[in-house]
Amino acid sequence: MTTSPSFTNLVSVDDHILEPPTLWSEGLPTRYREQGPRLVRERVDPSDPDRGWHDVWYYEDFRMPLRRIDAPAGYAASETDERPAIMEDFRPGCYDPKARLQDMTADGVYASLCFPNVFVRFCGQRFMEAKDKELALLCVQAYNDWILDVWAAADPGRLIPSAIVPMWSADLAAAEVRRNAARGCYQVCFSEIPAWLGLPSLYSGYWDPFVAVCNETRTVINMHIGSSSRMMKTSDDAGETVRVANHYVSSSLALSDWLMSGLLVKFPNSRIAFSEGQAGWIPYIIRRLDGMWKENNAALKVAEILPEPPSTYLRKHVYSCVFEDRTAMDHLDVIGEDNLCFETDYPHADSSWPRSVARAAEITEGLPEPQREKVLRTNGARLLGIQLP
Repeated sequence: MTTSPSFTNLVSVDDHILEPPTLWSEGLPTRYREQGPRLVRERVDPSDPDRGWHDVWYYEDFRMPLRRIDAPAGYAASETDERPAIMEDFRPGCYDPKARLQDMTADGVYASLCFPNVFVRFCGQRFMEAKDKELALLCVQAYNDWILDVWAAADPGRLIPSAIVPMWSADLAAAEVRRNAARGCYQVCFSEIPAWLGLPSLYSGYWDPFVAVCNETRTVINMHIGSSSRMMKTSDDAGETVRVANHYVSSSLALSDWLMSGLLVKFPNSRIAFSEGQAGWIPYIIRRLDGMWKENNAALKVAEILPEPPSTYLRKHVYSCVFEDRTAMDHLDVIGEDNLCFETDYPHADSSWPRSVARAAEITEGLPEPQREKVLRTNGARLLGIQLP
């Protein structure tokens, strides 16, 4: 492998944490611990002792058994499936910060932006859907306390937390961003398309208090695929390949929303980042919107909303990332060589772990060294607000 600095100490802007069993049983006030999320070990089939055991999350009326596919790092592709799992079936790096640091070092990764996993979901939808919102708010705060005070505390320069917010209230969300920013957390999870969650859209003005605090504190708004609880397929009988290959669709719609809502004009310090949606789709949508802006069609009102071409706001406000997208490298002039980052997606099935150095070399092959350095290291470091060694 080349000794280029681009392949030393990579920066990943999208990884996940398998929520540990005691997060809420220890993190909530005592009186709520039996009501909050708790992990229970049960027989897969109580009537068949040969079926073995699995760990199951319980919260209100919700029950979610763990599956191997939830965090299959270390398993071969042929073993990555939906079989029932207990915590011991997963690599310790999925839920233990010290073990995660070891897995990162072995993979050539210096820093990692850490999202929730499938129980909390990618912008905390689990708590948005809860009936008891007082308890749900405490659950959100307990998660953030844990990810800041336990997870990130293992190495604050390498493990970067992306906090969640109470999505059911823009004002409460703004307050939680401010609470976490005061503790040095400047990354927050948000939904790609809130309207798909039954919440007000970006056009409504409802989210202005939330975006205003992010703008004020310079907190990055991270939008992971699946954070709108809808993944696109053409039909119920279309295979999962169709859904996975088209993950970017909701990201494309979300970028259009952020641009055409005028929020990036109203809040000039705001920064948004798209996670796991790749970036090869950006040149089409941004050139299309630029063309509509230039035509200045009175019915579409693009130029009325945006004083400058949409591509101007892309460069100033929008980050994206890749883990298997060679197409994006051919269009850095549009995407922005200062805006594209790298991700490993540890510990998910798409993850490049433990060969992220090789993957980074593959997808950036042929790029000039300064561009490789930006995509694989320095753009992510700037987004996360960290110093590289």
